[in-house]
Formats: sequence, structure tokens, C-alpha cells
Amino acid sequence: MRTIFLSGAPCKVKSLKSWIIDIRRDLHKTPELGLEEFLTKEKIIKYLEEIGIDYTTYPNHTGVMAYINKNAKTTVAIRADIDALPIIETNNKNYKSIHNGKMHACGHDAHTAILIGSCKVLYDMRDELDVNVKFLFQPAEETVGGAKLLIKDCCMENPKVDYTIGLHVMPHINTGMVELQYDSMSASTDTVNITIEGKQCHGAYPHQGIDSIVVAGHVICALQSIVSRNIDPTDSVVLSLGLINGGIKENVICPKVTISGTLRALNSDTRKYAKERIKEIVDFTCKGLGALGSVDIEEGYAPLVNDSFVVDIIKENAINLLGKDNVVFRKNPSLGAEDFSFFLEHSKGAFYNLGCRNEDKNILSPLHTADFDIDEDCLEIGVMLHVLNTLSFAKL
Repeated sequence: MRTIFLSGAPCKVKSLKSWIIDIRRDLHKTPELGLEEFLTKEKIIKYLEEIGIDYTTYPNHTGVMAYINKNAKTTVAIRADIDALPIIETNNKNYKSIHNGKMHACGHDAHTAILIGSCKVLYDMRDELDVNVKFLFQPAEETVGGAKLLIKDCCMENPKVDYTIGLHVMPHINTGMVELQYDSMSASTDTVNITIEGKQCHGAYPHQGIDSIVVAGHVICALQSIVSRNIDPTDSVVLSLGLINGGIKENVICPKVTISGTLRALNSDTRKYAKERIKEIVDFTCKGLGALGSVDIEEGYAPLVNDSFVVDIIKENAINLLGKDNVVFRKNPSLGAEDFSFFLEHSKGAFYNLGCRNEDKNILSPLHTADFDIDEDCLEIGVMLHVLNTLSFAKL
């Protein structure tokens, strides 16, 4: 890594490396699921109080916001998610989870440690800062979209956030690399619930009933035409129906079928259109076969769309820090989801991936697996990038 000096002040990140690693391991040992991050919250507060930075907690959830208010014209928010997953860890490291059946298998412990390290560095530089900074420790990314809880509690206001930055450790790229994406980075997620109501009768006399299973078959096939025939082929959409229930007995015409699935889209307009087509197809297909069809769509995460100006700032800082060859761009957006997208509905911003893979250290496992781990050298890089990006916005 190149030596970097920020606004004339020596970067303190290297001297904090072992402290940041210790924080990550401390958090890794005690993972908690979404909205249950009570001990995690206590630990975050402990570290913030050691730093001396101001912070706010909330009565209705486990989120925390630290802040540096300089009464500046520009406000930057940096976000980390703090929840874990219901996975039994198989690693044998001394920082292995002590909460059986729970594990930081998605790197949120790393994100939190990086953000605490960034708090320390930027707070120590506060006299030089010409920017307001909010540090958002967000619960429940893996479950209910905890970003909405912080937003509801006005974390993006007073002062209003102009730019929001977030990162995710990624084991498909090596430590010392950064992966960026212009425009759409990840998809929206909506849960689609379909109910088809026919009429029960004996299987020997099918003409006396309306077979909901037959109708469901037509509905399922018809819905596949949305992606193949209604959506621009260059605009990715996924409609996957993963659950179907119906039937009473093998010789009884089924009166009711329920189908559930997931809808993913990369932009809000396509998402809206796909929802409309699902409702139309279910309604008219069922009516055409004599049944009644209804659709309930549970709105999930919004599509994550990066601001190109902010991506360019991250790109420039990453190149200066890591070298041009270590800054790469995704070939395609992901149809996975990330609730950081909700913050981008209230400010400009960008989300990017931080490499944590190291073949020499045998750190190769994918996210959400029982033996996932990170190359902890990535923590220092993450802190440095948060600091560099924040100072770049201060210069605007």
C-alpha cells in the first residue's frame, strides 16, 4: 500500500490496524440476528465512547449513529450493517462465534470495525474537517431492511445528508482490490403471493368444478412471458416462483392454490411495470378459465443505483491508494439485493465491494457459508477509503 497523507496530516490508519482487527474479532465472537443486536450495540457504544465522538441511539431499534457536526455546507454519511446470519460456524479460529447457530458469515463484523476505525481517524482530524460526517451503524440488513428504520428516525436529516457511502467485503476479489459499478448495482426484491380460487368437486366429475391446479399451471406458464416478451432483453428482470400449495386428496378437484415467488428488477420503472403485468396476467388468465385470481405483492428492497459522480470519486481515491490495476468494474449488475438502496433514495451516493480473498491464507469461502472468513488486511484499506472519500467531499 502506498503511503498517503491526508490534508497535510499523517494518516493514522496503519497505527490503528491491530486495534481495528481486535474490534472485528470481538464483534465476530458475538454475532446477533437482525433487530436482536443488543450486545453488538453495547460494544459499538463502548468503542465510540473510547473515541470520544458524539452518538445517538434509538428506543425502537438497535441502530446507532455517531456524528461530527462542523456546521459545514456538506454532509457525508458512511454506513455499516451490524447483523449476522443463522449459520453454525465451522471455523476453528480463536474468534469463532460463541453464539451457537449464529455467525457473521456476511462480513458485517468487518464493515462495523471499518466504520469504527473511520470514526477514530476522522474524529482525531475533526479540527481540519470542513464537512459534517454521520456514521450509520444499521441493524437488520439481512432481514427487514433496517436502513428504513434509521431513515424513519431522521438519520438523513438535520443536517441533510448530501452523499452516502457504503462498502461490502467480497471474497471473489483479492485483498488490495476494489470493485465498482456505475448506475444499477443490485436489484429490488418483492415477494409475490398469488391466490387462485376455483371450485371443489369429485375428481370423477371434473366438469362440476373449476380445477385450480390446472389454472395455476396456465398462470405459471403465462407469467414467464413477462421476462421473455414484455421486458427489454437488455434490462434484466427475474421472476422466480419457488413455492406452490394446493390440493386436498388425489381424487378431489382442488378448490384453491397459492403460489409465492420473488420479483427482482434493476430499476424502478421496470419494477413497477413488472408488478402491473403480474396482476394483469393472473387476473385475466384465471377469469378466462373460470377461476378467481388475486395478487398480493410485499414490497422489499429498492434497486441500488449508484451515482456516477460519487463512483468517480471512489475510483480516483482507490486508484491513488491501490493502483489502477487493482480497481475493477463489474461486468453486470447483481440480481441480489442490498438495503443500502434506501439511503440512495434520500441522497447521492455509491456502494462498492472491497476485496477480502487471500489464496495464500486459504481464505476462499463465499459469503453466507459456515467457513467464511476474511483476510483482515482488508480492514485497513476499508478505513483508508472511507477517510479519503470523506475528505474528497469536503473539498467540493
